[in-house]
Amino acid sequence: MAARAFITGLAGAALTAEERAFLREARPWGLILFKRNIQDRAQVSGLVRECFDAIGEVPVLVDQEGGRVQRLGPPHWPAYPAGAAYGALYQRDKASGLRAAWLGARLIAADLKPLGIDVDCLPLADVPVRGSDQVIGDRAYGDTPEQVAAVAAAVAEGLLDGGVLPVLKHIPGHGRANADSHLSLPVVRASKPELEAADFAAFRPLKGLPLGMTAHVVFTALDPVLPVTTSATMIGEVIRGWIGFDGLLMTDDVSMGALSGSIGERSRAALKAGCDLVLHCNGKLDEMRMVAAEAPELAGQAARRSAAALARRHAPKPLDLAKARREFADLMEMRIA
Repeated sequence: MAARAFITGLAGAALTAEERAFLREARPWGLILFKRNIQDRAQVSGLVRECFDAIGEVPVLVDQEGGRVQRLGPPHWPAYPAGAAYGALYQRDKASGLRAAWLGARLIAADLKPLGIDVDCLPLADVPVRGSDQVIGDRAYGDTPEQVAAVAAAVAEGLLDGGVLPVLKHIPGHGRANADSHLSLPVVRASKPELEAADFAAFRPLKGLPLGMTAHVVFTALDPVLPVTTSATMIGEVIRGWIGFDGLLMTDDVSMGALSGSIGERSRAALKAGCDLVLHCNGKLDEMRMVAAEAPELAGQAARRSAAALARRHAPKPLDLAKARREFADLMEMRIA
């Protein structure tokens, strides 16, 4: 049977009987893990195996950027720098900045892959502007679309070389947002030419990545009412059109404060607007059931995009991890020297 068009979170560090039954019946396309689901290597691997026993080997996602957004961390996994660290090194020496970005992502992939996690919600191509909300802040790779796209491409390549699929976010740009979409709806009033020259431009060179995630942001110049996630105009004309992204498109978390209506209404609106998958993260089973009730089996273009994305998973390319970690540490020391 085909997977259904949603990704679900889980409540805790082990699968409950109710969750197991839900997974078997609902057949989500994938799972996403958060800190509440993560203790140590053995526990994470065991949780993933439990899920696979229930529904087969579906994609398992995590937000592992580095800096503020890092679900796996010390003492069981290394800490990684925020994206701005790669941007700062890139400004001093482009080759070193790109090498560091590739290495950081390749090493993150080496942490994730043995656990059964094969999708990382990275890279960001958001271009921050002065005065915007700091929800992006030092997560960004720079403040020009050219630099952001270059570093993001290196990060994506590092993940892919490590056997982990990248998720391009937050399409078509969260950097100008005047609010944290986890809490409320950002409204961006920049003109269409401004957006195409900066915010949207960073995503265009990355249009060939396999997976993408929408921004819960209103861009009044294109759709004065609806955020990207539920806007057919933004998805059709900007993401699929101007940017040219043809990968599998998921929402940002539909339980975030930026969206309105019930969880079911949000899910239905996102799918109707053109999202391929609904992402729901908080692990609340009643909400998970609402999302599942709205999510059809993957078919048509969504099924094609899913197959194309999953076909890009492969075994990690050979790498001397100890040597790579030493080189990465040296490059990061170069950044602060």
